[in-house]
Amino acid sequence: MITIKVQDYSGEIKEIQAPTDMNLSLMELLKANEYPVLATCGGMALCATCHVKVEEGFENLSESGDDELDMIDTLPNAEFNSRLACQLRLKDNMDGMLVRLAADEQDV
Repeated sequence: MITIKVQDYSGEIKEIQAPTDMNLSLMELLKANEYPVLATCGGMALCATCHVKVEEGFENLSESGDDELDMIDTLPNAEFNSRLACQLRLKDNMDGMLVRLAADEQDV
């Protein structure tokens, strides 16, 4: 089990426990914990409605694939630490990672 810290749209940070032996994505974990993640495309890196910004632990993540990078490039609020939660499979090296929900920032 690992701990992921999640900052919601109000700025509140909560820690959630996550198994690393089930091949879950961060998107699936967020949805299971009732965070407002639309995940319209179902995790195919086609919609960016699961956009997060990795505030701590970014250096531990694998590199983004071409599909993810193409989708992130369409976001007006994308930053160097932007990732699609659907493309992040939970792994032991993510323990302690802090992610900030960012999908609806584009509407602000």
